[in-house]
Amino acid sequence: MSDAAVGELFADEVVTHAVVRDVALPNEAGTLALITLDNGHDHTKPNTFGPNSLAELDAALDTIAVRDDIAAVGVTGKPFIFAVGADLNGVPLIQRREDAVAIARLGHDVFRRLGELHVPSFAYYNGAAMGGGVEIGLHCSYRTISSGVPAFALPETFLGLVPGWGGTYLLPNLIGAEKALKVVIENPLSQNRMLKGPQAYELGIADAIFEPADFLEESLAWTARVLNGEITVRRAEVDTGKAWDDAVAMARWNVDGKLHGAAPSYPKALDLVAAAKDRTRDEGFAAEDEALADLIMSDELRAGLYAFDLTQKRAKKPAGAPDASLARPVTKVGVVGAGLMASQLALLFARRMEVPVVLTDLDQERLDKGVGYARGEIDKLLAKGRVSPDKANRLKSLITGSLGKDAFADADFVIEAVFEEMSVKRKVFAEVEEHVSAECVLATNTSSLSVSEMAAGLEHPERVVGFHFFNPVAVLPLLEIVRGEATDDAALATAFAAGKALKKSCVLVKDAPAFVVNRVLLRLLAEIVRAVDEGTPIETAERAAQPLGLPMPPFVLMGLVGPAIALHVNETLHAAFPDRFPLSDNLAKLVASGKPGVYLPDFSLDPEAVEIFGGGDRPSTQEQVLDRALAALADEIRIMLDEGVVAAPQDIDLCMILGAGWPFHLGGITPYLDRSGVSEKATGRRFLAPGVASLNG
Repeated sequence: MSDAAVGELFADEVVTHAVVRDVALPNEAGTLALITLDNGHDHTKPNTFGPNSLAELDAALDTIAVRDDIAAVGVTGKPFIFAVGADLNGVPLIQRREDAVAIARLGHDVFRRLGELHVPSFAYYNGAAMGGGVEIGLHCSYRTISSGVPAFALPETFLGLVPGWGGTYLLPNLIGAEKALKVVIENPLSQNRMLKGPQAYELGIADAIFEPADFLEESLAWTARVLNGEITVRRAEVDTGKAWDDAVAMARWNVDGKLHGAAPSYPKALDLVAAAKDRTRDEGFAAEDEALADLIMSDELRAGLYAFDLTQKRAKKPAGAPDASLARPVTKVGVVGAGLMASQLALLFARRMEVPVVLTDLDQERLDKGVGYARGEIDKLLAKGRVSPDKANRLKSLITGSLGKDAFADADFVIEAVFEEMSVKRKVFAEVEEHVSAECVLATNTSSLSVSEMAAGLEHPERVVGFHFFNPVAVLPLLEIVRGEATDDAALATAFAAGKALKKSCVLVKDAPAFVVNRVLLRLLAEIVRAVDEGTPIETAERAAQPLGLPMPPFVLMGLVGPAIALHVNETLHAAFPDRFPLSDNLAKLVASGKPGVYLPDFSLDPEAVEIFGGGDRPSTQEQVLDRALAALADEIRIMLDEGVVAAPQDIDLCMILGAGWPFHLGGITPYLDRSGVSEKATGRRFLAPGVASLNG
């Protein structure tokens, strides 16, 4: 397969140009040929490497390789961006493994030239660097990094790939296996956590770090001193003995414990790092080529790319959202309640929107505790250096409390976070309506109750919206925005604008019991609890869900949210759909017992909880539990789509990924149900067209 033929698969590639200019280094250190990576767009369209971009870089290196008048070569990026990896847009078009191998080899063949020139090479990480953007620098002789780099990562395993253009070979041999696995495995496994510039420097990936304002100038001066022998770059010796093996073993244990073999990219990356200590560079790169090709031709990668597209594109343009021009400005926010959730909401609104936020509650003690919590969290941010003293004082001054709801008189947006009881919430909204303007949006953070019923009886029911956050509020990015029967476009648009200002990914949801995430999770949990009620051991039921690669087993999740809340949502759904959401007498007994779940603090099963759930005489096998749980999920999702709870299956998947931590490599839930054949078996048809989130079928 020729490079030109591979390039045809990426016909729509935005080419990252390799612009070469000569720079006279200070102190008569000679001339540096500086390659600037620039796709011609601003920072909102980052530099990427597709076949045509790699061809341009290869051609630039051709011109440099024959020169005898240069002392070194440097690589940097356009303002704010170094490069963020491979161009993945053409990957879904690859249908032959030989094409996948050609793509992998092309990256290696071009990047490795930087480390094999007749002069030293320097990478200047001036901005965001991910994937191939990190790897091109690893091929260079030396590296500097800006302290202002906001994101530095090898996120490939998170998407279903491996760092296959040198990452799994060069990085561990540069900084050691333990540190390398933090970047290659641990961070992607932790919801794709990114490093900052100083963190990358501390790991030893870069040899020097400079401030953003004069980063390139300082990097060039440092380069001159290296070339003149004034600076000798010393790197820690890499232990290729037991420490390397122990690091791989620990990372493998962590991966197995979290994913149970559900994502092939992680073990492949681990195998490559494990073998990198004994392989030559050629052997290491060849192994990366084969691993990349295997994964490019896998369903898991296609599902991962589908999930990436959902979170990067669909989440930013929510389906069905009204015109943003209809949104009203929000200059003050009211929060009804001062409990933990309400305090978290107050903190979020103050931090993200920087507008006054006032909490109300029934007594001064609870009010002081809620305001104190929010302000205390700001003090923690100050202690960590994440906000300046001036900003910390300003944010704390924005958060106040009041015993009277008349404090909401000039608020534009009021959200309630009180007890999950319809009569309580209706009473609260009726009281708030007496004090606010007719245009003030009233939002409810209910997890399962009807927004329409909550608005009924108000003078202005059209201003009520659902604004359902997920715990912890500061971490989970999903916000289910619920349109009630009377909700008008202005209120809805204001809610979406507020959600965007809060930096949440918003999904429009119809007013239906438990909305999306809780409804799907409770259908799964209900089926598993029913199996336990019938006599299936708890540990068998827990293991049944392992192939889904969920963040935690079902009963652990129930313990996290609290059995009482799980029971409450189950009761809400049972009232609406009694056939599909049966009530569990045993779960009610568990709640009545006051136990926090079925596990003790050491995560062993609580014998008393096991006894509560005992007594059934129709146990199922692990495989039977999984089969019935998946069939139930497919059934529920099909009903939700038929009811118009969301616009499309993509919205279900987006909600499950962002609100429930559903694995990226599965693409959410519907691609998994399609690939496993459960969709057609349970509902008669697929959710997604063949090839949308899978290789072919």
